[in-house]
Amino acid sequence: MPNSEYLRYVALGDSQTEGLGDGDDVIGLRGFADRFAEHLAAVHPGLGYANLAVRGRVTAQVRAEQLGPALALRPDLATVVSGVNDLLRPRFDAEEVAGHLEVMFAALTSAGARVVTLTFPDVGRIVPLARPVRSRVFALNTRIRAAAARHGVTVAETGRHAVTTDPRLWSADRLHASPLGHERIAAALAQAVALPGSDASWTLPLPPRNAPTARQTAVAELRWAGTFLGPWLVRRLRARSSGDGRVAKRPRLLPVAAAGPGSPDTGQRESP
Repeated sequence: MPNSEYLRYVALGDSQTEGLGDGDDVIGLRGFADRFAEHLAAVHPGLGYANLAVRGRVTAQVRAEQLGPALALRPDLATVVSGVNDLLRPRFDAEEVAGHLEVMFAALTSAGARVVTLTFPDVGRIVPLARPVRSRVFALNTRIRAAAARHGVTVAETGRHAVTTDPRLWSADRLHASPLGHERIAAALAQAVALPGSDASWTLPLPPRNAPTARQTAVAELRWAGTFLGPWLVRRLRARSSGDGRVAKRPRLLPVAAAGPGSPDTGQRESP
């Protein structure tokens, strides 16, 4: 589809698409989808952009809650990024998760939208304690590629470049991209759809830095486990989600000028 036809962009997904790690709930969240919309709007100033993502959602919930509203917005471009929350659940089934993604790919492409997704980096290189789930990431990426190929979905291969595991691209919780990480993801998406001015510079490594000592690494791991892993496990045991009571931050197609931290439509709202 020619770039000139990208007039309605809709983003589906979980916390990464919502923008956690890039801004906050006080000033507003930005995130890769907002940043990608800005890339698109630089080429097409009349672009309308909606973001249906809600933190904490697993892929089955993204399909159940966001696909219908997305189709109703008649997008000509959509991003579908989901699966990390599934990876972290005790009962993970790569086929099942990819199946939900494929239903969304099929429905959106059949409705005339160009669909873009991405692959996930090796979480074991980002969170050493998550090494046991590395095989899950690889299995899901393989199935995402296969499902995308069946439906003509464009894949931004963020999972294949070493820079995406650089700690500087991740926020303190190591589950969400930092502002720089979100910026790189947006650039990867821009390159994937061949936007004018996009290139492969997002794959370049960051400047070298001093490696932490073994003691510093151990202290950092303990601090991370106490600050982030512990509360996450407590929510799981209580069958609670960080997205409970939340709604999409940007459910309507709006001009991209209305996006960005501080905008009323980008901050999270409690559902009635």
